[in-house]
Amino acid sequence: MIATKPKPDSAPESVFSKLCRKLSKGKRSGRSSLSVNPKINGQVSLRSIFRYFDLNGDGKITPEELQTCVRTVGGDMTAEEAKTAVKSSDLDGDGMLGFDEFEKLMEGAREEEERERELKEAFHMFEIEEDGGGITAGSLKRMLRRLGELWSMEDCRMMIREFDLDGNGVITFNEFVVMMR
Repeated sequence: MIATKPKPDSAPESVFSKLCRKLSKGKRSGRSSLSVNPKINGQVSLRSIFRYFDLNGDGKITPEELQTCVRTVGGDMTAEEAKTAVKSSDLDGDGMLGFDEFEKLMEGAREEEERERELKEAFHMFEIEEDGGGITAGSLKRMLRRLGELWSMEDCRMMIREFDLDGNGVITFNEFVVMMR
């Protein structure tokens, strides 16, 4: 939903993380600085983030405000994605997010971020660097053997073929995500 463009040779930083970093440094693109306890236990509070997104200060975040702020921190969000994000958390049906609704949206973003982190960790367990950035039948067989499973090379090839959407003989991270659903 709220995506960032990956940086080469490193894990992509989420929009939420970028925003927290930006707010903790006190940069607000010329807008007034954070007020009243912007940090709780060294972390930016969700209220501070909400105020940052609420560009006109009316206590509500519109899809346009959400999209603008996501882009400000280097994220990529279309107008349609912003509308969908707001709609998914809009409990009172006014087409905007109050603080409680925003909190629900951010909780979902954090859960999605955590799930992606866990999937990347699992993917890297199976991936062998010399195989070129993906899971091959050989790397799958080696990992399964470490886990106590004895699969034949042909069984591993069949599993790879089943989830290899682009037909290159390797399970990429995106294919791995599909496989794990």
